[in-house]
This record gives sequence, C-alpha cells and structure tokens, in this order.
Amino acid sequence: MNRATKIVELPALTLDFLNAKGLLIDNVFASLWRDTGMKTLLSRAGFNKRSGTPIHEVIYGLMLWIWLKKDSIGMFAREGLQGAMGKDVFYDTINREDLNWRHLHRQTAAKTLQTFKAPGKKAFVVDDTIAGRFGKKMPGISSHFDHTSGRHLMGQQVLALGLSCEEGFVPLDSELFISQTKAIALSEPFKDGRSPTAKRYQTAQQHTKPEMVEAMVKRALNAGIVADYLLADAWFGTKAIIRLSQETALVPVLRMKKNKMKYRMSEIVRGQVVRREWDAQSLYKRCVRKAWQSIHGQKYQAKAVDVELNLAEAKDPEQWVKGRLLFVRGIACDTQQTVGKHDWAVFLTTDTALSGTQILELYAMRWAIEVYFKEAKQHLGFLKEQSNHYAAYIASIHLTAIRFCLLVIAKQTQGAVSVAETRQAICSNSTDISFAGKLWQVFRAVITGALEGLKAVMGEAVDILMATIDAHIECWFLQVLQLDAKTLKLEALEIRDERLLCG
Repeated sequence: MNRATKIVELPALTLDFLNAKGLLIDNVFASLWRDTGMKTLLSRAGFNKRSGTPIHEVIYGLMLWIWLKKDSIGMFAREGLQGAMGKDVFYDTINREDLNWRHLHRQTAAKTLQTFKAPGKKAFVVDDTIAGRFGKKMPGISSHFDHTSGRHLMGQQVLALGLSCEEGFVPLDSELFISQTKAIALSEPFKDGRSPTAKRYQTAQQHTKPEMVEAMVKRALNAGIVADYLLADAWFGTKAIIRLSQETALVPVLRMKKNKMKYRMSEIVRGQVVRREWDAQSLYKRCVRKAWQSIHGQKYQAKAVDVELNLAEAKDPEQWVKGRLLFVRGIACDTQQTVGKHDWAVFLTTDTALSGTQILELYAMRWAIEVYFKEAKQHLGFLKEQSNHYAAYIASIHLTAIRFCLLVIAKQTQGAVSVAETRQAICSNSTDISFAGKLWQVFRAVITGALEGLKAVMGEAVDILMATIDAHIECWFLQVLQLDAKTLKLEALEIRDERLLCG
C-alpha cells in the first residue's frame, strides 16, 4: 500500500468550521437563512406547499435534519424539529416529483460566490463519485466501475460540477448517472412524466457523462458563473471534453489516459516538415523517456511536448487544435528502489504558453472536489435519506450541496479575524492552492518561523523536523496530482485490460 494513502489528510473545506468548539449549527443556519434570503430563493425556484407547515420551514428542517443527534445543534431546535414536524413531513417533501432542486442549488451557489471577493484564477472542476447502495427495491441503482478501488460496485454514481478558486470551492450542479449494467428499474411510474424528477431520470438513463458535463457547464455559464479553466482527471480526458472547452472558451487542464488517442507532431526530415501521429505511450518512448527535466523545488521530473490533436469524430471534417502534453514522472514509493516504467502520468492543455509548473499548479486546484465528496459523504447527508423514491435521490444530492454552500458562506463571513487564526488557516485549512508558489512556500515559511525560536533548545532536531514536514507535503502533492503508486498502477492495469479486450 502506498504510504501517501495512509498518512496524508487533504485540508478540510468546511469540516473544521463545522467542528469548531462551541458552535451551534442551528444558530449559524438561522442567521444564514435570513441573511441569504432563502425564503425568496425558495419562492423563485417554485417551491410551494398548499397546507400544513410552510415550505420554507420544512426545507429549513431538512437542512438541519442530519445534525439532530449532534451536540452542535441546540436542544430547543432539536425538540422543535422532532415535535412540530415529524419524519412524514420531511419524507413527503423529498419524495415530491415537482420540486426543482437544481434551481434552488444554483441560486444558493450564486449567493455563495458573491462572498468571494479576491481576484484570481477560477476553474470549473468536474468529477464523479459512487455511493454504494444495495437492495432489489432501490430503483435507479446500477453497476459502476470505481476507479479508486479498481472494482465494480452497485450503487449510485453522481457527477458533480464545482468552481475552485483561491478563496475556496463551491459545488454548482449535480447529476445522477445510471449505467446499462445491472440497472434496477422504477417499481412504479412517475405521477407526471413531465415533472423535473421524471426528466432527470430520463437524463440519467439516456445521456452519457460527457453530455451531462456539457449541459452542466453551459447551465453555469448561462447563469453568469464564469471561469477560466476546466479541470478533470483522466476519466474525463476525452475529445468531447476538449471540444466543450473550445466551445465555451475555457482552457482545459486534463489528466489524460495512456490510451490509443493520437497526437500529431511535426519534425524535420531531410530538410522537409513531416507530420506524424503517435499515441501517448509512443510519444513517451520517443520524446520523453531519456529527456526528463527537473521541476524547480520538487522531486518530480517532467517533459513538455507540443502537439496537435484532431477533435473530430470519425467521418467528420478534421478539427485540429494545438495542445501541450506534460509528462510527469512520479517518485519511488516505499516498496521501490527506483521509479517504475509505468510510474508516469500525462496532462494536456490547449494553452501552449503554460509552463509545466503552471499546469500542475492549476491541476492541483482539482483536489477540492475530492475533499467535497469526502465531507459530503461523511458529514453532510449525501444520499443518506431512507427513501426508495427517485425524487429523494435528486433532493439528497442537492440538499448536500446547499448545506455545503451555506457552510462556505459562514466561513467567509464568520471566519478568522486575527493574524494568529489566519496563520493557522494557512497551515491546516488552506484553500489557497498553489503548487510551487504559495502553498508550499507559505506553509514552510510559517512552520520554519514557528520553529526558529526552538532551535536553541532542539538543535539539529529542528532540521529533522523540517525534513519530516517536507516529506509530508510531498505525500500530499502525490495525492493531489494523482502521482501516487496506487493510482498509477490502476491506470496501467486498465490499459492492459483494454488491450486484452481489443484482442
């Protein structure tokens, strides 16, 4: 097992705020509910209720429901939610097929982004995650390949789009995806085939993940949410995603698979320009293997290769675009003496002016969506509702995102106010991600400054401690850039399996 997967914790996004000593989450949410105008947002999203408890009170209760048994919610709020509104009210609401949760989510995300003031690079980040679910009576679940474990899993796959920037991460949209393998159909039809939930079910069944990504990105842009880059891991490193970036004027920074996708290079042969096409493996052997270059301040090695890529599908007119491939070599793990022949990765961008360090710095911003998924599953009620109605699945993924957005707003408006707290935030909760410039240097500078006063007492032990800290940060970046031995090994195994299937 790779050491990095055991000891390194990626910095939290909202969990540290949620676990703050003395925090009463109901008090925080009550203030946020008022200050963000959630009643107005609910009305604009078409949320209504003819009788009984007003809809805004029910949704407020759903927001807090997952924390009812926690010490972080006040006694009076707990008694009020359990007494005035029973479980039936909550489940009746999340099972409603007519509620447009996406609209409410998008409005809340826009409110959250308004709290971000600092200029800087902004990137759309797309990724998927799987929530394992079992049972013959659970409609809408299917078999999915989990690329983090390298095996197939029955459950629900959620595709998410978020915005990552120097001030933090905001989830913008989510979509469920149902594969064609072992899919469990609905136990009964929808009451209204034209409802938002029924349409979402059709999308989950009939659309591919690249099509879903395209729809989510364009919805975000149409809502006035802007970004400079589009980031995704190798499972989205496809021509469809690159075409999307071209159409939307986004610069892609993608991890690419080592598959048979062809890249064109020009070279001089006997005084004439000759264009030839190679896949990533061939380019590695021809241009990279014996030409690695060091990255300043890092143990990684890299090599940039400028290429052209034809984005057209078969039989369509050729659509060549210029791009830069960045080959990055990992470092030997605990069980290796030297770096293995498969221990390299390749990244692609269409901005050929970006240096290798800049490409990795931008790609590192992608880590935030991984942490979002972790916090969502462990602490924010991600697909935890005990309901087999498909509408409840839709409600859950958006309720989770809305809870997260409100916590981000709370951190922005009620966050660190002193120099000491700011310094602590930089160390343990850094969302200001910069591969070579900010995070590494600031983290090291802060720790070095703190230890300088102890040098007279600790002597050489301070240098040993700094070396340990450097090693820890290296492990952190191994995970962020997906250069850990486990990920690289899974990629190599996938390539082998694809070749076996192709004969």
